[in-house]
Amino acid sequence: MTSSHDPSQADSSMPGSTRSRTGSPGPRHASPPPRTNSRSCASSAPTPRVDSGDAEGVAGLWTEDGVYDVDTGRLDGHAGLVDMVTGDAHQGLIAHGCGHVPSLPVVLLDGDRAVATGYTQLVVRSSKPGRYTVLRVTASRWELERRGDVDAPDRGWRVVLRTARAVTDDGEGRALLGRSREV
Repeated sequence: MTSSHDPSQADSSMPGSTRSRTGSPGPRHASPPPRTNSRSCASSAPTPRVDSGDAEGVAGLWTEDGVYDVDTGRLDGHAGLVDMVTGDAHQGLIAHGCGHVPSLPVVLLDGDRAVATGYTQLVVRSSKPGRYTVLRVTASRWELERRGDVDAPDRGWRVVLRTARAVTDDGEGRALLGRSREV
């Protein structure tokens, strides 16, 4: 199915529009429309990299001093992330067959800062052929910054802090999700 939407006829009430209802140019934006920013921000999630064992690729999504604060421990900087991905526990999961399946996050933008809040399900291959089981549901809050010079080819979103808590009866996961309106 193809769309007949003509972007030049964008309604000025739509986020990121640069044209008025009459078709005349509206104010120019110094940065891309929010939808573009939030899409590129959300693409910082490391799911394919972590499930393929690409430790350096995962670490590269974080700032050098980035922190992954998960209920099973705290990982500091690129070295901590590389150690996690290359460690026996994670390698065992991916060798057996697993996937970290994210939900569509709520993304809030504030200039070069963003927060994405959502869920991740850790799905593992079952002992029954062709079956998978959800091993864990995790609430996650990703705090990101867009780093680098405006014109730099490597300018992009980097994770500063990811806080992750299992959704259990202790309420920590639910409390983390409750912060989805906070930047």
